[in-house]
Amino acid sequence: MGGRGVSNRAVATTPGGRSIVRAVPPVLAVLEFLDPENIIDWLGPFATIGLFLIIFAESGLLIGFFLPGDSLLFTAGLLASQDKFGLHLPVLLVGCFVAAVLGDQVGYIFGKRVGPSLFRRENSRLFKQEYVQRTKVFFDQHGPKTIVLARFVPVVRTFAPILAGVGEMPYRTFVRFNVIGGFLWAVGVTTAGYVLGQAIPSIDRYLLPIIGLIVLLSVLPPFLEWRKHRKTVAPVTAAEAEAEAEELEELFDSEQ
Repeated sequence: MGGRGVSNRAVATTPGGRSIVRAVPPVLAVLEFLDPENIIDWLGPFATIGLFLIIFAESGLLIGFFLPGDSLLFTAGLLASQDKFGLHLPVLLVGCFVAAVLGDQVGYIFGKRVGPSLFRRENSRLFKQEYVQRTKVFFDQHGPKTIVLARFVPVVRTFAPILAGVGEMPYRTFVRFNVIGGFLWAVGVTTAGYVLGQAIPSIDRYLLPIIGLIVLLSVLPPFLEWRKHRKTVAPVTAAEAEAEAEELEELFDSEQ
C-alpha cells in the first residue's frame, strides 16, 4: 500500500545460518590477521621472540594448529634478507629450530599423558576429531617418518607428536625424527625465503601470491589423501579409543 514490500528473495547463509554477507568481514579480518607479514609487523620489536613462540605453539600445542607456520618461516627469511623488522638469519635459524623441536617434545609428552582419551574428546571450536583421524592416516601410511613429513603439512604437524605420545612411540625414535624434521622444516623453509629474497629484487611485492602457493602446495596433497581414506570422525567409545591407541603402538613396534 505505500509501505515497502518485503522481499522474498532467498539470502545465502553459512552452515550456521548466518548471512554470508555479514560473515565476510570477520573472515577477511581473520585472513588479514594470519597474513605472515602482518603478524611480524604487529609483533614490532618483539618480532623475533614472537616468531619463536608461534613456531613452538604450532609444533605441539593444540591451540596452535591454525597458525601459518610454513608461510611464516618463509616470510621471516625473506624479510631478513632485506634487513626488515630487525630479523637476522642466524638468530632465526637457531631459534626457530629449537622452538620447533621443543614444541614437538611438549606435544609428545601431552600425548603420553592424555592417552587414548584423545580419541574420545568432544569436538569444539578449536578441536575436531577430523584432525586426529587425518593425522592417523599419515601414521598408517608412513609410520614414525610421519614426524618428519608432518612438518610440512598444516594441522597434521600439530597433532603428529601428540599421536606419537598416545601410541607410545619409543622416545629415542621420536627424538631422532623430531630433530631431523625440525631442522629440515625450520632451517630449510626459512633459508629458502632468505635465498629467494636476495636473488629477486623487490620480491616482497609478490609475497602474497607466493604465500598462497606455499599454502596450496602444503595443503592440497594431504587433503586429497585424507579424503581418500576418510572415515567417521565422531568421538568414539572408550574401547574403540583403546583400540586406536593399541593400533598406533603396534605400528611403532613393527618399525623398530
